[in-house]
Amino acid sequence: MNYDALFHDMTLDFLRPAEPDVGRITDFRFRCAQGEASQVLLVWGQEHRRMKLSETDNGFDYFDISVNIGKDPFRYYFEITGKDGSFIRYDKRGPVHDIFESMKFEVIPGFSTPAWAKGAVMYQIFVDRFCNGDESNDVMNGEYSYNGLSAKKVDDWNQYPDPKTDFCEFYGGDLAGVISKLDYLQDLGIDVIYFNPLFVSPSSHKYDIQDYDHIDPHFGKIIEDDGDILPQFEKSNKKASRYISRVTSKRNLEASDELFAKLVEEAHKRDIKVILDGVFNHCGSFNKWLDRERIYEDARGYEKGAYISGDSPYRNYFSFSRDQWPYNGNYDGWWGYDTLPKLNYEGSKELEDYIIGIGKKWVSEPYNADGWRLDVAADLGHSAEYNHRFWKRFRQEVKKANPQAIILAEHYGPAREWLKGGEWDTVMNYDAFMEPLTWFLTGMDKHSDEFKPIRVGNAREFFDTMLYQAGENFSMPSLYTSMNELSNHDHSRFLTRTSQKVGRCDTLMSASADTGIKKYQMRQAVIVQFTWPGAPTIYYGDEAGVCGFTDPDNRRTYPWGHEDKEMIRFHKEMIRIHKACPELKTGSIRELYAENNIIIYGRFNRTAAIIVAINNNSFEVTRDIQVWPLGIPRDAKFKQLLVSDGTGFDTAPTTKTAKDGVMCLTMSRNTGYVLRYNSFEAVSDEEFWSDNMLLFSP
Repeated sequence: MNYDALFHDMTLDFLRPAEPDVGRITDFRFRCAQGEASQVLLVWGQEHRRMKLSETDNGFDYFDISVNIGKDPFRYYFEITGKDGSFIRYDKRGPVHDIFESMKFEVIPGFSTPAWAKGAVMYQIFVDRFCNGDESNDVMNGEYSYNGLSAKKVDDWNQYPDPKTDFCEFYGGDLAGVISKLDYLQDLGIDVIYFNPLFVSPSSHKYDIQDYDHIDPHFGKIIEDDGDILPQFEKSNKKASRYISRVTSKRNLEASDELFAKLVEEAHKRDIKVILDGVFNHCGSFNKWLDRERIYEDARGYEKGAYISGDSPYRNYFSFSRDQWPYNGNYDGWWGYDTLPKLNYEGSKELEDYIIGIGKKWVSEPYNADGWRLDVAADLGHSAEYNHRFWKRFRQEVKKANPQAIILAEHYGPAREWLKGGEWDTVMNYDAFMEPLTWFLTGMDKHSDEFKPIRVGNAREFFDTMLYQAGENFSMPSLYTSMNELSNHDHSRFLTRTSQKVGRCDTLMSASADTGIKKYQMRQAVIVQFTWPGAPTIYYGDEAGVCGFTDPDNRRTYPWGHEDKEMIRFHKEMIRIHKACPELKTGSIRELYAENNIIIYGRFNRTAAIIVAINNNSFEVTRDIQVWPLGIPRDAKFKQLLVSDGTGFDTAPTTKTAKDGVMCLTMSRNTGYVLRYNSFEAVSDEEFWSDNMLLFSP
C-alpha cells in the first residue's frame, strides 16, 4: 500500500459539517489513491465502523460514513487494509503503526468559531505609536509620575523608545489617528484591527488598567482640562490635579467612549472588525478599585479604593496579607510587581460579575466590538479549577451578548484544556507558527536573545513542530482562527531577527536593529504567513519595514512619510492572493517536500490547490515535487501568482506544468513561490484577478 496516498481532511469539503450541532449526524470522509485500499474503518472508543467506497475522482477513492457523534468531544482515527494485505493506522500525523491519544482527530459538537475570523487578515495596533490625530489629548511633560518617573511627551515622532523609561514616554498616538488611517488599512486589505489596551491607564502600553469602564481620554477626547501638572520633586500623584481632572471627568470619559464607538462604526463601514485587549488577570496600582496613587480619593463620584480604606467596597478585589489601613500596600502583585496588583476573583463574586459585565459591555451596543484578545489568560485566578470555571462563564456571557464575537487568548505552551469548545475560541499561535517559522528562516528565538545555527533551515523540525503543536492544541475551528504573527508588542520585530543579531536595545544600539537585515527573508516569512492555516496578523509597521529589538524597541512609531513602499506593496499582493483563494482560508494543508533550507507544502480543497515553495539556500536548486496528493489531475497547469527573491518580487503571470503528478520546480536562491491550480476552466491572469476584485474593492 502506498502510504503517501492516504489522506483524511477535516475541512468543510471533506467533513460535513466541520462544526456540527450537538448530537447531529456527521459525515466523515477518507481518501486514498485509487485501488490502494480494500477496507477503511472509522475507529472511536471501542467502535470500529466500516466506511463505504462512494466516489472515485482524479485518481482517488473516497470512503464515507455517517455517525451520530452525540454531545461529547468525538475523537477518532482510521484503520486501513491495503489490497496487498498491508495494514496501517492514520491519525493527525498521517500513516502510523501506533496511535497517540493526543493526535487523534477530534470533532467538538456545538463548538464553532466566527466565520468572519477564519483566515481573516488582522492588524495589531499599539495605539500610542501608530498615528497622532489629536494633539489636544497628548500626555503633558510632568503631568504625573509613575514608578518614580515623570510622564514625558516625546516631541520627535521618529525617536527610538528608551529601554528604561519607555513605559512613561508618550508619542501621542490616539483613536483619532487610527480613524484617519482607516482608509489606508482598507486599501491594504485588512479585515480586523486588534488593539493593544485602550482603557484608562498611566502607561504607554496600558497593560496596567486604571479603569475598565472607559477609554483613556489621552486616546480619546479631553473636554474638561483643569488643574496643574505634578509639581517638580513631588512624589504623590494626589497633587497631579491636571491628570486627575483628565482621567476622572465623566465628560472626558464619556466623550472618549463615544469616540471609540465612532471608530468601530467607521471600521464596520469598511468591513473591518475590531478586537479589544482584555487584561483581566491583574490591573494597575492606579486602578480606581485599589487607588494606591490616591487619584480617586477625593474625586467626585468615586468610592474609596481598597488601598485607601479597609471599608472599601473593593476590599476583596485584592488579596491583602496584613490589615494595615489606611494606605495598605500589603497586596499581592502579579509576579511580585506592586504596580500590577493581581485580581482576587476567588475572594469576590462581585469582582467576577463586574469583569464579566465588562466583557459583555464592549461587544454590545453602542460600542459593538467584535471580540476580545485575553492577556495572560491562563494566569487568571489562583487555581486551574477556578480559571476554567471563569472562562466558561465568560464565553457564555460574551457569546450571549454578541454571538459572533471571538475570544482569542494569549498563551504559550499547550492550550488543549482551554480549547475544548467551552472556553476560548483560539490562541495567539506562538508554538505552531511564530516560533518554528522564525527558527527555520533565521535560527533566532522570538526575543532575539539567542541564535542557534543548527536550527536554520531545519525543514524536518519545521514541519514536525507545526504538525505536533497544531495537532495537540487545535481542532479545525480553532486552527483556522489562530492568530499567526511574525512580530508583536512582546517580541522583536521579525525583520530585525533576519540580521541574526543577538541582544536587546539595552545591550546593542537601537539603530543596529535596522542593519544587516534581509528583506528577502522577511518576504519569505510573509509568504508562509499568508498561506498557512490561521488568521495572518500584521503588527503595525511590519508591512512598512519597521525594525526593532524586543520590547520596548519593538514599539517604535509607524514611519508615516518614510515607509518602505515596496514592502507595503508586497504585503498588499500577498493579502490579495490570500483573499482571492478560498483554499488559503479553510482549505487543507499537506507537506510536499522537506530538505535542508527547503520547505514545500500545499493548501487545497476540491476545486483548487496552492503550492508554496521556500528555498532559503544561497544557491539555485531543482527538485521533482509530487503534487498529485493535493487531489489535482496527474497532468495539470499551475499559474505562478508570485515569486520573491533577493532582488524583490514579481507577480507577472507564468505557467508551470505537472506531468504524471510530478512538478519539476527550479528555485533560484533565497526565493519564495506561490503557484495555483484551479479546476475551473483556465483563465488569464487578468481574468483571475478581475473575477476576485470584489474581495478588495471598497
